[in-house]
Parts: sequence; C-alpha cells; structure tokens
Amino acid sequence: MRKYGVADTTFSRVDMGKEAVNAIMKEDPEAKVIRYTVPGIKDLPAAAKRLIDAGCDGVITLGWVGKTQLDKYSYVAASVGLILVQIMSSKHVMDVTIHEDESSEDRLYEIALDRARKHARNLVRLVRDGPNALTPMAGKGLRQGYGDAGPLD
Repeated sequence: MRKYGVADTTFSRVDMGKEAVNAIMKEDPEAKVIRYTVPGIKDLPAAAKRLIDAGCDGVITLGWVGKTQLDKYSYVAASVGLILVQIMSSKHVMDVTIHEDESSEDRLYEIALDRARKHARNLVRLVRDGPNALTPMAGKGLRQGYGDAGPLD
C-alpha cells in the first residue's frame, strides 16, 4: 500500500492540508495518508523527515510565507531543509508555499487551494507511476495556483 505524508502549518491562512489529503485520496483511493501539522514553515523539514521515517513514500509540505523580509528568510531556511530531506531520503518532498504578497488577499484563497490540489496530484503521479509520470507534461507551461501559461512552441 502506498503511503503519503501531508505536512502543513497553523500559520497558514487556508487549510491546504485538507485539500491535499482530499486530492491524494481522490487520485489514489487505496493509499494511506498521514497528516502532520506544525506551527510554521521552519518546522516543515522535521515534519517531512518524520513522515518519511514513518514509511511515507512521498510528502507534500504546505506552508504560508508572510510579507516581511524575516518571513522570506525563514522560507529560504525551510526550503533548504526540505531539499536536504529529499537528498537524505531519496524521496519526493513537494514544497508548496503561498507567499502572502504574491497576490491580493481575496485571490490568495483560490491560489492556495489550486496549488495544494495540483501539487498533491503531481506527488501521487510520481509516487504511484514512477519517475517518468510527468514527462508527457514537460514543457507545457503548467502552473499551480494560476492558469497555465502554455508552451512557447
């Protein structure tokens, strides 16, 4: 049985974890999902590592980055930590974040839900279908959180 980890934060202003769990279960109904909620983005690398240690085949992390420069530095630190978890475990850790200043507040909700769902589906494809699962979509200008940009050719 495939097992997926979903790590999210209480700092987030949208329950992206719930959306990711629902998307994973819709895409891979026989799978098991373990959810782990932590306070903020700097806690996500430890959560991802614990989920992998608990037998998860892949993890999606869902974080929210505030508007200040300190928030942005915290995100860089968290991102590096998540990359290290991927390298140490040889497992996919999808780093999904919403940056509070990337759009107007009324659009952030839609962006967060779309990004969580699409990245969760991508994680399932990589875990369930293998390393070439996304190859047919390469170069298509696909976006998470926004409409697709489309290919240039």
